[in-house]
Amino acid sequence: MSPARKATPGHENWDAFWAEATGGRTEVIRGVEVRVPTDVPLAMEERIEELSESEAKEDLAELLAMLFGQDVLSEWLENGMGLLELQTVMTWAMAQAGGKDLSFAEALEMVRSGDGAGKPLGPKGPNRAARRSAPAKRSAAGGGRSKRTSSGSTASARKTSRA
Repeated sequence: MSPARKATPGHENWDAFWAEATGGRTEVIRGVEVRVPTDVPLAMEERIEELSESEAKEDLAELLAMLFGQDVLSEWLENGMGLLELQTVMTWAMAQAGGKDLSFAEALEMVRSGDGAGKPLGPKGPNRAARRSAPAKRSAAGGGRSKRTSSGSTASARKTSRA
């Protein structure tokens, strides 16, 4: 059995260590100082899935509170934030939480090009919530009926009974 390690100097507990490890950066967005997300809370993906069909302002506020703290949505709305801004902030925040230091300008460009506002930037591809919230793709370009397949290529040979 290996000997117990001593705590790293300056770190009495996990919370102190994690606060230093994640930097504790803040940004001012629409007049509100928020901490820069460094990770996505485990409960957030589950809540995104549960609320994926919701259009309620309260549900959006709950998700934003998980990333930025309580009442941030109401403060942003009071300060005049629009939908494009909110999508840009969410794209930026999810990138930051995923470990990518994306600028606000890059986040805005992603939103305008259709690559932002919920699309994850990590190596795993879209998360379940992003896939479910994406618009469904049409299966056929023309939308017409399929051509009949010849019976010769799909019919099974008739077998006779030996009974």
